[in-house]
Amino acid sequence: MSNNRAGGNVTGEVTIAEMKEFASFPKATQRYIRRSLDNAFGRNDPVATWARDEVEAASIEAQHRFYQQLDHLRMDIPDDSGLDMLEPFLGMLITLSAFDLGQDRLDNFNAYRFLYERLLGAAVRPWLPAAFCAAASLPHLHPDRRRMLLQSISESAATAAGWSNREPAFWPEWVEKVDAEEAA
Repeated sequence: MSNNRAGGNVTGEVTIAEMKEFASFPKATQRYIRRSLDNAFGRNDPVATWARDEVEAASIEAQHRFYQQLDHLRMDIPDDSGLDMLEPFLGMLITLSAFDLGQDRLDNFNAYRFLYERLLGAAVRPWLPAAFCAAASLPHLHPDRRRMLLQSISESAATAAGWSNREPAFWPEWVEKVDAEEAA
């Protein structure tokens, strides 16, 4: 998959760009994305790794129940804009998106897109603006939060003529803190 351009590794450049995008998110967003990926893909024990209290443990367990639909969603991503496959797919995608946006950790479309490209793959990109806008419009969110989320999607993201089919290259994970004195 490595494609050289002017002597550089395109995959490496993409990975660096994705790492920079992830680093631009607030710490709480970064933490939520890593937690979500652990929960979705069975990496580590999400409750043991991420829960700081009983409320967070309950949220992680609820997320796990919602994320059990991810395999079905991956298989049901419409390959074109055919409306016959839209209802079961988009309905579940909006439901999952509403859960994640309701956790108050994904503060904009870019963070949402970053997470969902990894949860569902590159094929979901054309459907993300619609799912995001629908979920961000739901009444379970405070009106100020709805406004902030809906204003975060750029016109170019909402009206894109096409989407990349390149799979994400960077997958953020939990990193244990290293005690500098012990490492020396």
